[in-house]
Amino acid sequence: MITTRSAIALLVLSILTPRFSAAESLNVDTKGSSGKILYEAEIDGGHIPELVGKYKLRVTEIAIAPGGYVGDHNHLGPGIRQMTEGEMEYILPDETLTYQTGDFFFETGDVSHRVVDKSGKVSKHLLFEILPVDLAGTSLILPRDKDPE
Repeated sequence: MITTRSAIALLVLSILTPRFSAAESLNVDTKGSSGKILYEAEIDGGHIPELVGKYKLRVTEIAIAPGGYVGDHNHLGPGIRQMTEGEMEYILPDETLTYQTGDFFFETGDVSHRVVDKSGKVSKHLLFEILPVDLAGTSLILPRDKDPE
C-alpha cells in the first residue's frame, strides 16, 4: 500500500528528474573543473518501495581550479552540496551566493545556475544527488528553465 509520504516522495522525484539526451551534458561551458564519482548505490526502496530500480544516490567530488567555472546548467536530480575546500560563488538567476569550506546547501536541480571559484586556489565540494538509476555520465545538463538565446 502506498502511503501519503511515499506518494509525495515519488511525485517530487519524478518532477525533479527530467528526461535528457546524453549529448546535452557535453555542451555545458566549463573551464578548470573536474568531477570524480566517489560512490553510487541504487536506492533499494526501504520504506518507499516505489523507488526500487528507478533511482540511485551518487556522491561526486567537484574540483574547480583558480579562475575556473561551470557555466549555466541544471542537474538531472536534486542534491545537497558540501563545500570541503576553498570558496565558490553560486550564481542563480535572481541572486549570487558565496559558499565557503564547511557550508552545506540544497539544490533542486531544476534552477539554472553557474559556479565560479573565488578562493584563488582549488575549491572543492561534494555533491550528494538522487539520479535516474541508468545514468552513467554527468548529471549536468543545459539549462531547462531559461529561454534559448
